[in-house]
Amino acid sequence: MKKKKLTTASGRPYFENEDSMTVGPRGPILLQDYYVQEKLAHFNRERIPERIVHAKGTGAFGTFKVTNNITKYTKAKLFNKVGNKCRVFVRFSTVGGEKGSADTERDPRGFAVKLYTEEGNWDLVGNNTPVFFIKDPKKFPDFIHTQKRDPKTNLKSPTMMWDYWSLNPESLHQVMILFSDRGTPDGYRRMNGYGSHTFSMINKKNKRVWVKYHFKTVQGNKTLTGAQAEELKGKDPDYAQRDLVEAITKKDFPKWALKIQVMTDEQSKKFRWNPFDVTKVWPHNEYPLIDVGVMELNEIPANYFADVEQAAFAPAHVVDGIGLSPDKMLQGRIFAYPDAHRYRLGANYEQIPVNRPICPVHNHQRDGMMNTDGNSGDSPNYFPNSFDNIEADKNYKEPAMKLDSDFADTYDRNENDDDYYTQPGDLFRKVMTDSERQNTISNIVGGMSGISGSKRDEIIQRQLSHFFKADKELALSVAKGLDFKFKK
Repeated sequence: MKKKKLTTASGRPYFENEDSMTVGPRGPILLQDYYVQEKLAHFNRERIPERIVHAKGTGAFGTFKVTNNITKYTKAKLFNKVGNKCRVFVRFSTVGGEKGSADTERDPRGFAVKLYTEEGNWDLVGNNTPVFFIKDPKKFPDFIHTQKRDPKTNLKSPTMMWDYWSLNPESLHQVMILFSDRGTPDGYRRMNGYGSHTFSMINKKNKRVWVKYHFKTVQGNKTLTGAQAEELKGKDPDYAQRDLVEAITKKDFPKWALKIQVMTDEQSKKFRWNPFDVTKVWPHNEYPLIDVGVMELNEIPANYFADVEQAAFAPAHVVDGIGLSPDKMLQGRIFAYPDAHRYRLGANYEQIPVNRPICPVHNHQRDGMMNTDGNSGDSPNYFPNSFDNIEADKNYKEPAMKLDSDFADTYDRNENDDDYYTQPGDLFRKVMTDSERQNTISNIVGGMSGISGSKRDEIIQRQLSHFFKADKELALSVAKGLDFKFKK
């Protein structure tokens, strides 16, 4: 094999890679040794800004294959024939911790899928839970601050977390899931993924339906108890990443079955809750799961930084036949995610190979840091123009989305919008097994035991009141575990 010459970043072959140019054998170093400057300056800049959320994660490439005909719902070319396939990249992550945090922390898990379709990239950016803590993006920065570090002590603070949750009862559904064993999944391969939000599909007749996405693990859903997760935090903080890498290396390729729930516009108007509220689910007995396809992960990236760290997912990335919805949290994420990527990776983040579409890209965006596609050469940077033959194709015009109101305010209007208790109560009583209920109570008691300070009793009382409205026995059991005199 022909040997490669060591070069500087500009391509100049270089020999003195381990010894700096000095005045005599003892130094000092000369300023003219530009290569020591190049190496140190690049080293100082090797770490791009950490993701604000979802900082710790892993990823893999694979394929998605369509197994069921859903053309009655969508005109997306990916779904126009059973058997169609496309490449995918998936990133799994924890949410609240820093990049060096443990994989088994009690935390939701990010589940982001990039499908490289012939009509552009389609990103399904969700979690391993079908709901979220809040339903309005104005609350998101405040919520995330409570999951990070106390500005005074720089420590994680159960007091901040439970204070916020107790003041925002809409979080109860997600809190119940988080403190069940589902809050500590056994690696990434054995958990489900959800789009969480309500999205839409549009068919060839331009008829829109509302859709929720579910990735069901073929490996079987498996969780860790709180004690098992705690032990693994110390023994193997990279447990989930190691599990995924080793499985794929052994060709034990993990799979997920993609399914959808579908709701018509007429049904959405009669639904008991706001169907666009991400703190609620659609009952499966009313809106059953419909098979769509199978996703398999079979390739570990050759370079973690190039693909996993630079991967940029955004709910705004949809393709023709796939649409959005009035879900307020989704609307906020449509802006926030691409904005975060432009901050971390630059205005041209979609030119990075892992984010680059497989189809041709034609627009009039130019310049910016790290533009790598030739900046479109001598073609014009304005539209319309008489030179580049780029046109806006009216066949891709999306049909209008019907809105319920023609006036603007900041309040919900659904009479059941403030029902934060029915679904969490049903989850506890009807979905969980006896052992799962006991583990959930134990996990909540453990979590709330960390509440401290002058407001401790007030915060505990407020949160127990929410539990009581969801399920009486849940509240009383948690109060007993905390040795707290709960005032009903």
